[in-house]
Amino acid sequence: MSYRIFIPLDTSAVSKGADIVADHIAHSAANLGESIEIVRTGSRGLFWLEPMVEVESEQGRIAFGPVTPDDVDALLALRFYDPDGSGESGLAHPLCLGVTEDISYLKKQQRLTFTRVGIIDPLSIEDYRAHGGFLGLDNAIKMDNQAILDEVKESGLRGRGGAAFPTGIKWQTVSDQPDGEKYVICNADEGDSGTFADRMLMEGDPFTLIEGMIICALAVGATQGYVYTRSEYPRACEIFTKAIALAEKAGYLGDNICGSGHRFNLELRMGAGAYICGEETSLMESLEGKRGLVRTKPPLPAICGLFGKPTVINNVISLASVPTILAKGGSYYKDFGQGRSLGTMPIQLAGNIKQAGMFELAFGVSINELLYDFGGGSKTGRPLKAVQLGGPLGAYLPESEWSTDMDYEALAARGAMLGHGGMVAFDDQTDMSLMARFAMEFCAEESCGKCTPCRVGAVRGVEVIDKLMASESSQKAEAETLLTDLCETMELGSLCAMGGMTPYPVKSALKYFPEDFGLTRQVSDDV
Repeated sequence: MSYRIFIPLDTSAVSKGADIVADHIAHSAANLGESIEIVRTGSRGLFWLEPMVEVESEQGRIAFGPVTPDDVDALLALRFYDPDGSGESGLAHPLCLGVTEDISYLKKQQRLTFTRVGIIDPLSIEDYRAHGGFLGLDNAIKMDNQAILDEVKESGLRGRGGAAFPTGIKWQTVSDQPDGEKYVICNADEGDSGTFADRMLMEGDPFTLIEGMIICALAVGATQGYVYTRSEYPRACEIFTKAIALAEKAGYLGDNICGSGHRFNLELRMGAGAYICGEETSLMESLEGKRGLVRTKPPLPAICGLFGKPTVINNVISLASVPTILAKGGSYYKDFGQGRSLGTMPIQLAGNIKQAGMFELAFGVSINELLYDFGGGSKTGRPLKAVQLGGPLGAYLPESEWSTDMDYEALAARGAMLGHGGMVAFDDQTDMSLMARFAMEFCAEESCGKCTPCRVGAVRGVEVIDKLMASESSQKAEAETLLTDLCETMELGSLCAMGGMTPYPVKSALKYFPEDFGLTRQVSDDV
């Protein structure tokens, strides 16, 4: 009897030995005369259980993990779950996690954008369509461009890259520009610490991103698209390049998309590793072959963007959310979430956390639930002390703030941001003064250097933090005042978010963890 085994090809799973396990299963099965088909998929996001191997059964897929090469022979001897009922069941094996869909970590999620990741073969258009792929594009082709724009606006979708600007309004602005050359850019330069959702989607379900970009192009009248990503993502680049070629061959890209008469071409471009190129105007400079320097605004990219033409720039998750909206309707999508934070968000847990990984949820769940219900607390078993949201420029929040909902406005009210959905946890052994210093040091290293507040301010910030830490108690107040004034100058005077947000982690560390700086005052909202 033949059966299928699903093994992730995701970078995180591969780093844990997924490729080796796949090869071992293939060779051992051949030696045993077992008839199996190995399907490489994306990761389900349970990284602490990778490599997680799934086996097809009448009850659904059965998961085992984390599987090592040494476990393979025993599992094959049990024929995993014993598909034909002729032998001892593998369901009793210590690595058996049961029916995959019944795993608590997955069962509690609300997957819309990542609904296919970990399930389908990422390079099979047939598999993609069989699981609801291209339904959104099918609908979009039958609509005029304004109807598409109205559906996206109705959904309440906001940019998932950090700024949270309403996606439909950005698209409408580009659409309203005079006819002519227009561009769609996907910002896949995922450089924030603790973030990996873009990579997971590009590796596990690349056609979702391609479909979202095609729909965007139809809505705004663009004929050329670019995905700008990181050279540090070789597997994602390899898979996505193959996906583009397959989409072209199948008629989803090119001069006549699905026989509709619309033209749209797509290219993947890799950056050279500059963090600042995650900023949209610096990204466009890089795409044009220039040094990645931030542009002044106005004009906005929607009016004068790539090569001076109207340009939509959205990140991977923003664009990949669009197929669901066009397939099921904007009203369906906005039923998820709360307030002005509508839809779902992929949350990525990293740092000192027991169950690191990615999960997708509607907005509104508290930070505490994410850290403990999904993350399982610290990996060291020590009390968690702080969590940083939104990458290296995000605020550090203490336990007293963890009742805050994952909601754009709720977090902004606490001086924090959701950003790209990354969360990095720290236990009580972490010195937050060193984390504040790291933020300034990071900015000094990664600044494009165009504006003085960022270029000079970050260097001086490192010096002032060192001075604060080295000062006698009687001199700390003066150093703290200088650091606070410097943060204000950077926040208000920098050209872009690089310098403007570097003060966030520094100010939050001063506010919530003064003892780590040798300060004895009580926590205050004044800092």
